[in-house]
Amino acid sequence: MKQRKIPLRKCVACQEMMPKKELIRVVRTPEGEIQIDLKGKKSGRGAYLCGKVACFRLAKKSKALDRALKQAVGAPIYDQLEQDFIQVEEEFHAGKDGMDDDE
Repeated sequence: MKQRKIPLRKCVACQEMMPKKELIRVVRTPEGEIQIDLKGKKSGRGAYLCGKVACFRLAKKSKALDRALKQAVGAPIYDQLEQDFIQVEEEFHAGKDGMDDDE
């Protein structure tokens, strides 16, 4: 049976290539909202980050999300994203561990 190709994406902060399922997607919706997309299905322009808060902080410091999403991301949005990111990080890692058990 043919091996299935695993889609790779690059973290905008640390520039490391990883399987898409191991990264968290931040999306700019067509309405201009910026939010975290765990499923990776929301429409809009996306940027990927490792599941580490350190990577998120690096992206904030270097304004990597601004460049990747092609829109200025204000400080209040970064603060909200950081809170969401910390909350989602545990959920994301728990889900990823559950996927590893299935394989």
